[in-house]
Order: sequence, then structure tokens, then C-alpha cells
Amino acid sequence: MVNVNEHDHDEAFWAPGTVVLEDVRRTQGQLILFPTPTADPNDPLNWSAARKALNFTLVSFFVIWTFVQLDIGFTAWGPIQTELGFSLDILNAGAAVNYGGLAIGCFFFIPLVHKYGRRPIYIFSAALQFASCVWQAQTYTVGNFIGANLISGLGGAISEIVVQITVADVFFVHQHATMNGWFVIFQSTGAFLGPVASGYIVQSQGWRWMWWWCVIFFGVTLVCVIFLFEESKFVPILDGQSVLSGSQTAQVQDDERKDSVLADFKTTAPQEPTPQPAPVPEIKPKTYWQRMAWVTKTNESLWPHFYIPLITLFKYPAVTYTALTYGSTLAWFAIMTSLQASYMLLPPYNFDAIGVGLMNVAPFVGAMLGFPFGGYLSDKSILWLSKKNGGIYEPEMRLWLALPMAILGPASILMFGLGLAYGIHWALLAVGFGVFGFTLAAISGISLSYLMDCYQDVIGDALVGVIFMRNIISVIVLFVLTPWVNGMGIQNLHIICAVVAFVIYLIPVPLLLWGKKARVMTAGSYKKLAATHVSHRMV
Repeated sequence: MVNVNEHDHDEAFWAPGTVVLEDVRRTQGQLILFPTPTADPNDPLNWSAARKALNFTLVSFFVIWTFVQLDIGFTAWGPIQTELGFSLDILNAGAAVNYGGLAIGCFFFIPLVHKYGRRPIYIFSAALQFASCVWQAQTYTVGNFIGANLISGLGGAISEIVVQITVADVFFVHQHATMNGWFVIFQSTGAFLGPVASGYIVQSQGWRWMWWWCVIFFGVTLVCVIFLFEESKFVPILDGQSVLSGSQTAQVQDDERKDSVLADFKTTAPQEPTPQPAPVPEIKPKTYWQRMAWVTKTNESLWPHFYIPLITLFKYPAVTYTALTYGSTLAWFAIMTSLQASYMLLPPYNFDAIGVGLMNVAPFVGAMLGFPFGGYLSDKSILWLSKKNGGIYEPEMRLWLALPMAILGPASILMFGLGLAYGIHWALLAVGFGVFGFTLAAISGISLSYLMDCYQDVIGDALVGVIFMRNIISVIVLFVLTPWVNGMGIQNLHIICAVVAFVIYLIPVPLLLWGKKARVMTAGSYKKLAATHVSHRMV
């Protein structure tokens, strides 16, 4: 157990993300829930396991089809070039515009998530993607191709942010990595297995039918979301009035957290754990139609959500780390997917659409193995490390499991890239792609959970900055990919990517050393942003 002096008490309080997670004075260890549920039965933290499961199942279904429609286009590049005469530059430009839609869409839609609730934005996003798939299936010109990809990106923009907001709404800190891991699994299922299925569809029914199948499944998703997905935005009400104003809520939560931390260190005598508040009888559970309201509007201002993402991106190291890690990892994936879709059609591979699609089985298998590493194992490890640290949880505890990625990530990039450059058997490329899938799933789950744990009260805005950076990197990479390959060659391109990946994946080392100090330094700013978030919650 770590010895903590009085100065550490204050530091533990003022570091955003530092919480008492376990009462180590008890033989079994008493888990302390954070965030603390209210006494309101409508609080999503108080939902039954079945309600939470249904809610997250619908979110997962939404994620799968979003990433299917975002990633299956590559398998049809060969037939599209043959039928429509599009050049490789046009195809890369379409993919880049798609990522551009993902980047700018989050800036426009996430403020609406905060003001009007999660549910209407899920519905709007599913409807927009439904429309984009219809347009993709009816593409005949370059303008159609670029426009459909833009709408596709805009429609899928919220998929990488609102899911984490939903996780923060419904689940506790010690469950975050597991739920984010499930998000990565469903994301990987859509991104990796979608192209496998689309390859067979392209070969048997034609490339337009892969979009018509998406239209069918998005139609089903839209209906399910409309009638089954309930709002997870919680507005605390008691007798017609908000329980606390935003600033009061933030202050009370800070005071309670400080008292809890100090009491944990100053008291050595065994104590009974603080019981969770019982539901207040006067507050009735919402009816089905109330839970399915189209909009859950508050007086929260939209304007702060347009500039807070930029503040968090450049001011908070945890956000910068997640943006660089998540963004670069998805950029390497975009490069590998684009190159295999174009170069594996040529000798010595001579793959057809089915072969290009089947290559994605390898990263899917890798992602299945990376999911428990970055999810379940991450959550278990922080419970163990918290217990060793006197019951105090520090978000940096998650980063120990990120360190192996500094070896696995660059190695997978080199294995795939050098193998492609030298025309080595496709099995070696598949192994490299599979190791990369493991890296993507593990590092995504770890970095997203680390960010969520550090700055949970502004997680939506923080993720806007992360996803914007992630997609801007991919836009730039895809626009310059063709001249980059022509000027440098596939071998040198992947060597540079591997070196950059190695440097980025080593960022957890300084965070393990100084991450908490950075959180302490940004505590004042974070409290102000958090207060801005909740200061307009009066109904």
C-alpha cells in the first residue's frame, strides 16, 4: 500500500479522475461506485441490467452498420473502376471526403447531443446513413460519388463520440474499459467483417447491391432505435424542480469526493460503507412514452460546445494523447486498407473482390484477441492496482497495458508494408494485418477509457477534438497517399509510419511519470468547463 501524506490528500482531490474506488480496510474490499447514483429511479445509473443491456445492444447494432457502410467501399474499387472509369485518385478522394465528413460532422452534431439529448441524434444519424446508402447504390458520376461519401461521413460522425457519452451516462468507472472494449469489438466487426461480406456480394450480385443491403439493415436499425432506444441524458428532477443547479452540483460532488478521499486516508478504524441512496418514492419511474420522447431539451447553451473541444485538445495532455494515438492508429488502418484494395488486385496476388474482403478476417481475429486485453483485463487491472494504492484509483493505471503496443504496432505495420512491397505470400500480410487488429482494439479501448476516466464531465466535447484530429489525419493521408507511394515507394512509406507509430505509442511513459501532475495543473480549468457543461440543466 502506498503511503500518502497530507499534501497527497490535496493532490488526490484536485486531480480530475482520481477517485476512491475500493475500501481496502475490509477483507473482501468494498467497491465504491463512481459516479455515485442519485436517489432518482430514472437515473440511468440506476437502470436494471436488462435496460442497460437493451440500450447498449441497440447502440452496438448502430455502430456495426455505421462502420460497415464506412468501410465496405474499398472492396468495390475494382468493379467501380471498370464500370464507371474512376481513377485511383478519385477513389482515394472519395474516401478522404468521407473522413472529412466524419471530422466536421462531430462539431455540428455533438452540441445538439448535449442540448437535445442522445436519442434524437441517434435517430437522425441512422436516417442520414440510410439516405447515403441509397445514394451510394445510385452512383453514376464523380459528383454522385463524392456527395454520397460526404453524406456517409456526416451521418457516421457521431458514432465514435455519442457511444462514449452513452457509456458515461449509464455505466460506472470500473466498467468503462469493458464497455469501450465492446464498442471497439462492434466497430471492428463492422469495419473488418463488413468488407468480407461485401466482397461476396460484389462478386455474386454486383457492387450496387452491397449498398442496397446496407439500406435494408439501416432501415431495421432506424425502426429499432425509434421504438426501443431510450434517452440516457439524465436531468435530475424533484417535485418539479432540478435537484441542484449546475454549479451547486459540481461543488457538492467535489466536496463529497474530497471528504471521501481524506476520510479514506485519515481513518484506520473499520467503518460501514456508505449505503447507496434508496429510490425516493415521490419520484415515479417514467412511462414508456416518456422514455421514448423525441427530444430531451434543456437550457444548456450550444455555443460552449463549439470551442471547448479545441480547448481540451490543446490544453489537456490526456486528450492530446488519445487524439494522437487513436488518430494515428486509424490512419495506419486507412493506409493499409487502401493499399490492399488497390495493390492486391495486381500480380503476384491477383485478388478479386472476395480476396480483398477476406483479408479483413485477419484484423478481425486480432481485434477479438485485443478486446479483452484493452477492455476486461484493463478494468480488472485497475481494481488490483487501486487496491495496492490504498483504494485510490488513478487513470494512469490503465496505461501500463498500453506499453506493449509500442512494439506490436510498428511490427505489424512493417510486416504488412514490407511484405506488400516485396510481393511476399499473402499469409504473411494477413499475419501483420492481424497483429495490427490486436493493436487497434487494445490501444483504442485503453486510450478512450483513460480519457473518459480523466475528464468524464466533458467527455463529449473532449472526444470531438479527438475524433476531429483522428479524421483530419486520415483525410490528409488519403489525399496524399498516391503521390506519397509514387515518390517514396511502399517500403519507405511503411518504415516512416512504423517509426512515427513507435514514438506515439511510447507517450504513456511520460504520462505514467507526470500524467497526474498534468491533471492537477488542469484541475481549475476542468472545473470551469465542467460547470459550463451543467450550468444550464435547469428544466
